[in-house]
Amino acid sequence: MKKHTKIYYDYFNYYGEFVSCEICGAEAVDIHHIESRGMGGSIEKDDIKNLIAVCRACHIEYGDKKDKIEFLKSIHLKNI
Repeated sequence: MKKHTKIYYDYFNYYGEFVSCEICGAEAVDIHHIESRGMGGSIEKDDIKNLIAVCRACHIEYGDKKDKIEFLKSIHLKNI
C-alpha cells in the first residue's frame, strides 16, 4: 500500500471496506493528491488535507487540473 493511501485509510479507519468517491459517491479506486508537488503542492503533500478518494471517472475529470483544485478542496474539507 502506498504511503498516501495508508494515511488516508488510517484517518478514516477504512480497511477492507467500500470507500466512496468524495465527489460522486461511486466506489473510489484512487487516493488522489489534490495538489501534487509538480503543481505547486507542498513538501507535505501526503497530509490528509491534500488527499481525496476518487473513482476513475472523477480522477480523469478533476485530477491534476489547476482549475479544479479549489473545487476538490471544498468537497474534501467537508469530509475531514
